[in-house]
Amino acid sequence: MGCWILNESLSVVLLLSWLGGNFYLFIDTFCRYEEEDAFLYTRVILGSSLAWARASAVCLNYNCMLILLPVSRNFISFLRGTIICCREPWKKQLGKSLKFHKLVAYAIAINATIHIVAHVVNMERYHIGQSKGAGELPNKLSYLGNNPNESYLNPIRKYDTNIITEFLTTIAGITGLVISVILILIMTSSTNFIRQVSYELFWYTHHTFVIFFLVLVIHGTGQIVRRQTPESLMLHNVTYCKDHLTEWEETTQCPLPQFSGNEPSAWKWVLGPVVLYMCEEIIRFWRFQQKVVITKVITHPSEVLELHMKKRDFKMKPGQYIFLQCPSISRLEWHPFTLTSAPEEDFFSVHIRVAGDWTEALFKAFGAEETSFKEPWMLPRLAVDGPFGAAITDIFHYQVSVCIAAGIGVTPFASVLKSIYHRCCDPHTELKLTKVYFYWICRAPCAFEWFADLLFLLETQMAEKGKTSFLSYHIFLTGWDENQAAHIALHWDESTDVITGLKQKTFYGRPNWNNEFRKLAYNHSSSNIGVFFCGPKTLSKTLQKMCGLYSSADPKGVHFDYNKENF
Repeated sequence: MGCWILNESLSVVLLLSWLGGNFYLFIDTFCRYEEEDAFLYTRVILGSSLAWARASAVCLNYNCMLILLPVSRNFISFLRGTIICCREPWKKQLGKSLKFHKLVAYAIAINATIHIVAHVVNMERYHIGQSKGAGELPNKLSYLGNNPNESYLNPIRKYDTNIITEFLTTIAGITGLVISVILILIMTSSTNFIRQVSYELFWYTHHTFVIFFLVLVIHGTGQIVRRQTPESLMLHNVTYCKDHLTEWEETTQCPLPQFSGNEPSAWKWVLGPVVLYMCEEIIRFWRFQQKVVITKVITHPSEVLELHMKKRDFKMKPGQYIFLQCPSISRLEWHPFTLTSAPEEDFFSVHIRVAGDWTEALFKAFGAEETSFKEPWMLPRLAVDGPFGAAITDIFHYQVSVCIAAGIGVTPFASVLKSIYHRCCDPHTELKLTKVYFYWICRAPCAFEWFADLLFLLETQMAEKGKTSFLSYHIFLTGWDENQAAHIALHWDESTDVITGLKQKTFYGRPNWNNEFRKLAYNHSSSNIGVFFCGPKTLSKTLQKMCGLYSSADPKGVHFDYNKENF
């Protein structure tokens, strides 16, 4: 437990700060609307539902201010490159930006629900206020505004009216309905199932947030919730006058109260993030205009397309990712792909596996299904946005690094392993990294034969340079049939692995992470070890637990720093 607190202390502090901000704003606003004299007459009609509606609205604005920051990729990349003080802990937090984005989204959903329910209750109480049985003071307040020189408090002017119709004829009602529909669409399409089945559906619905923010700014202009004006409070003492209705209009001590709506404030909260987002879009548009030269197209087995590209002033780091757009397929969609080339190479590359409509269309557009490739001038145009930072870029900041990939999660490590080779074989490069452990768990290596080929090339090159001990890799195959098992057993004594062709033999089944981490802790008893993972959540939780379990409470002992790839 102590090691977990040591590793996650900054995350806990930041999380508690965010939660504290939410609780403070909610309680402060709630108390203000429950206690201020300006809202006393409004509370007479609405009760505590007024405070619930306003407190949740402020928290909604607060979280809408934060929701865009974690997905402003250029802003995050800028912070990655400028943070100097407490560099590693803070950079690790930037790697969790998407997780924070989801937490803020849940907070928006919760506060929006509270806000909607509270205002539904408010509308019902406004309606009841028009009835004779509401009470003398609520009834009198509800009928204010019917005569000249009076301002109204109750937005529902007649008792014999339909609440739903009345609600949907107001700015707040219409915009509230639009916001609710958009929020439901965004939340439901963000599930892992929808993203895997139809990434395009997720992409299009997610970008309705532009309408969401626009309507959110308009939402408060209806000014349904009203308060007594400061000038009226000075003349009309609510503490006295609320109990002396007969004196209203008859004495100078209780002139008729005057009311006005609350000024809309949502724009003040979201202006900064919206401007930041607009800057992000301007940068993306500028990058869209830049020419991308496709230098090589390679087709790998299992429908994997490798693209080599060049772009002016393009600079990358190992493990970074880019967004690709193909205007001939869609002028709106941008899809993320990890860079598989090393910074030391004179091009940048991606490996794209067919896994949806867009990737399938790209596969066909580049003629990957044809017997001969298209001429360069016949290839479709590509636009590139990025590169953007990722957690794996910090791999060279440790003396010992452990890279763990599951399935398609192996892609980010292609760039890293290539760069490791170039750096460790370059006598002019000072390298802090002294040892790399690489684990790859997959069901069928045939789906990623291109990566097995890369490992074979690296193994050969490392052996030629006398660096065989620098990289230790372990491949685990979790799926095979009887024919494969018989073939493996028949060729087990050969010098190279029958599955991968590597000298390092493939393990069959899943790794025992307790044993693996125990060995790592024993072999590097006083080291700070960086653990980098890309793969499913279930395995991520296991690895994070192992990092905490085998980290020493002694500052001079072994410490495992866990980093998960997210994009």
